[in-house]
Amino acid sequence: MNFIKTLKDIWKIEELKNKILLTIGLIAVYRFMAQIPLPGIDPTQLTALKNSTDGGGLLALLNVFTGGAFARASVMALGIMPYISASIVVQLMGIAVPYLQKLQKDGESGRKKITQITRWLTIAITLVQGPTYIIAIQNSFGLPPEAFLVGGTTFTISSLIILTAGTIFAMWLGERITDKGVGNGISLLITVGIIANFPAAFIQELVSKTTASGAGAGGIMTILIEIIVWFVIILLTVLLVTAVRKIAVQYARRTVAGNIQNVAGSRDYIPLKLNAAGVMPIIFAQAIMFLPLALAKRFPVLNDLQDINGLSYNIVFALLIIIFSFFYTAITIPTNKMAEDLKRSGGFIPGIRPGKDTAERLDSVLSRITFPGSLFLAALSVLPAIVVQFGVQQNWALFYGGTSLIIMVGVAIDTIQQVNSYLLNRHYDGLMKTGSNSNRKSSK
Repeated sequence: MNFIKTLKDIWKIEELKNKILLTIGLIAVYRFMAQIPLPGIDPTQLTALKNSTDGGGLLALLNVFTGGAFARASVMALGIMPYISASIVVQLMGIAVPYLQKLQKDGESGRKKITQITRWLTIAITLVQGPTYIIAIQNSFGLPPEAFLVGGTTFTISSLIILTAGTIFAMWLGERITDKGVGNGISLLITVGIIANFPAAFIQELVSKTTASGAGAGGIMTILIEIIVWFVIILLTVLLVTAVRKIAVQYARRTVAGNIQNVAGSRDYIPLKLNAAGVMPIIFAQAIMFLPLALAKRFPVLNDLQDINGLSYNIVFALLIIIFSFFYTAITIPTNKMAEDLKRSGGFIPGIRPGKDTAERLDSVLSRITFPGSLFLAALSVLPAIVVQFGVQQNWALFYGGTSLIIMVGVAIDTIQQVNSYLLNRHYDGLMKTGSNSNRKSSK
């Protein structure tokens, strides 16, 4: 009943209602575009391409991120992935390129310029990934010649233009959702693409367990057990995404907004996330693990790494995730800058001298919490390979961990928090009881 009441409260807030409707509408447009195949391709002849993406690895990741558009040779086949790649490149270059470092310090104007650079880099990456995709579907996935109604240069050039336009359109939709809708637009498009694969994957698993005979079957009871285990994994993922280590901070003197009086000895916290790197270590590791698949024919020693559900593959995969967790956390969490900002605002960690000692303290705590966080992330990432060993279908197993589950949980939490803030600001019950209760107390 509380949930229904909350939905009614959402509908009463005109601004929030319009934002939600706009978000749903733009997502619907994106999903509609993802169903349209490239001109010159017979969509009924794409079975070999779909089978290639069902095998796991980077192709499966790309197909999941595009909501199946990659396997359908859709006009949105590249989806938002070039934009994600461009964002990562710009973020990494911000460490070494002085111009980008300056832009990061320029506030809103600098952020707009970085966004513009990311857009142009997205187009450049699309112009590289587009021909690669077109050549791959023509030569590498075993599609029959009759799948191509138009061939040669005409098909290549027209498809490249359409794929580039599709990525730019997806980027525009994501930015519009972020600016005018609810939640982070780019993340929502990825999440909706992942969720789009959920019904088919679950039905496939349900059919295999209820109609097959032998060791692979188990009936409804097995499905119920799988669902319970899945919910437990979701709860653990929520803990991973939301867990923070609070570092106590004290301010010797700080002026309270709207009050001339100074507050002495007020306390605050610096929240350091257990998994500050998010899903980026998985994406980096998965990209590197694609190399053995490509080089196995030339280097037979890599044959053991071709099986994405094998022991060797997942051990190396987990180790890479742990390494990249430390790497990405180190480059994205500026402990030196945090220490300087804290010192400039008159704050300090009790018992720690401001400046260098504070930076070392933050770095030490961050390293200690990143280790268990990276282990948790690695374990979550190899779970799909583990559940496959118990007879779970590959497509359904992808929802038991890895990039898909972490993105879905993270985006859901972020979107709920945004909606919750709208409700609490207008003195309605929020989607979270703690937020609702605190709002009521403060308003009395």
